[in-house]
Amino acid sequence: MSAHTSPDRPAVVVDDLRKVFGPVTAVDGASWTAAAGRVTAVLGSNGAGKTTTLECLEGLQRPDAGTVQVLGIDPWGAGPDFRARVGVMLQDGGLPNTRAAGDVLRHLSRFYTDPEPVEEVETRLGIDAFARTPVRRLSGGQRQRVALAAALVGRPDVAFLDEPTAGLDPHARLDVWEVVTDLADRGVCVVVTTHSFEEAERIAHDVVIMDSGQVVASGTLAALTVEEPLEKLFFRLTRPAGRGAR
Repeated sequence: MSAHTSPDRPAVVVDDLRKVFGPVTAVDGASWTAAAGRVTAVLGSNGAGKTTTLECLEGLQRPDAGTVQVLGIDPWGAGPDFRARVGVMLQDGGLPNTRAAGDVLRHLSRFYTDPEPVEEVETRLGIDAFARTPVRRLSGGQRQRVALAAALVGRPDVAFLDEPTAGLDPHARLDVWEVVTDLADRGVCVVVTTHSFEEAERIAHDVVIMDSGQVVASGTLAALTVEEPLEKLFFRLTRPAGRGAR
């Protein structure tokens, strides 16, 4: 357990969250929690509200209603001390295109008082093979690995990873899964969005299923799959016939 997290309360709380973009309701009353030392997988189809929820938790979007808390703090407008405790991997990594991958990580590490050794992170994620290559020349999978490393180099207490294995080959995917489970073993609260049932089943302790901006199921992976596989549960809950008329 991280020295900065409490075992008595969730590290992440989403309470009746609502976020609207013009005529589109992206998140519609979602509520769920995530705990330190566990991996929470947020499953949903495109447009289910996963990324918008994470952006509210990351302080990139302001909720229109409801509340979100991370480490007991409202992330909207939170200060640098809070942000140093939260690692973020966006769908679009937001990496500077002209800098070499290794230089980006070394630059980011200087913002933290006790960062992970950059060389160790590079080796663990296979970045050492292309650390001197400018980001603009990296493949999509290589960018994914650099974006993940950028989220983790500061030793966060909470890590939000939006589709961390998208575009990765099977070997690299296994490496990322190992990194994620190791983070949880170290006491980090890890929240992962994914489309992959296999990924959720391999790394998640807890699962949140979202559909049309709402949470249609949440709980431990073991409890949710006691009667049917995760994939079958997902499609039963997210098909219109399974939800009833809307």
